[in-house]
Formats: sequence, structure tokens, C-alpha cells
Amino acid sequence: MTEAATFDDAAIIAGSPFLDQLVKVWRAQDSHGAWENKTDAQLLAEYIVTREQRKSIPIIADPDPETIWRLELFYNAIGLSIERESRVMITPMLKMSHEGFGRIVLIGGRLIVVNKQLRDIHRFGFESFARLAEEGEKTVRAGLEMIEKFRDAANY
Repeated sequence: MTEAATFDDAAIIAGSPFLDQLVKVWRAQDSHGAWENKTDAQLLAEYIVTREQRKSIPIIADPDPETIWRLELFYNAIGLSIERESRVMITPMLKMSHEGFGRIVLIGGRLIVVNKQLRDIHRFGFESFARLAEEGEKTVRAGLEMIEKFRDAANY
């Protein structure tokens, strides 16, 4: 990364409530302080997969445990963001085959707040930090709208 890109990335991360939550989720995983000296952009860099990188990844492959872990942390951050805004406890459930196909649901009360079909998880990533923030915030908004629409089910 160039200095300008690092500065821009830091500004995007600082300006996004979702990316701020994602960084907190990542830092909470660091029980031994191994990532204390890493910047937020360095922590989230694994989510960035450029078009060139995506083209170099085979179309069919099994996802590695680190990719699945990044996916889980991404949806945990979405769940925590929804929980913070709505005051409804959110529980994530992930079911995935060894081939990288499956489903993630975020549940609040009796309500499925987010329901996402997953495929090609071995290629999971975003073109930029802005795109990562946009996708996370869009999913958080959709979850909050679902809770508002079905508040009784979410509060059950």
C-alpha cells in the first residue's frame, strides 16, 4: 500500500460505523496482544481482494479456515451493529459445506433478521475498504428494517 492509500483507507475506516465495529470484533480476538501494533487498515486488509487477485483464485476450491473465520467475524460485526441500534440480541448461525456453499442467518428473537446464501466462500472479499463498508452497512440497514417491520417477533 502506498502512503496515500493508507491515509485514504484510514479515513474510510474511521468514517464507517460498521468498519469501526468490525475492527473492534477483530481486536477482541487478540487475547495475547499480537496485533496491538497493527493499524486498523492492516487488520482489515485480508478482506480486500482485487479483481486481479480474484481472477487468480480457482473457481472451484475448498475455503481455508482463515477465510471462514473472516466471514464469521464479518457477520458477527453486522450482528453486533444491528444489536447496538435495535437493542435486540442477535445470534448468528452459519452452516457451510466443505466446498464453501451454505447459509448465514442472524436471528433476533423469533425473527430471521438477515438471511444470506453463501457460495464461493474461498473467494470472499471486497474490492476496497469503501466497498467493504458499503456492503456491511447495507446489510445492517436491511436487518434494522426487518426488525422495525416485525418488532413483535424480534422482541419475543
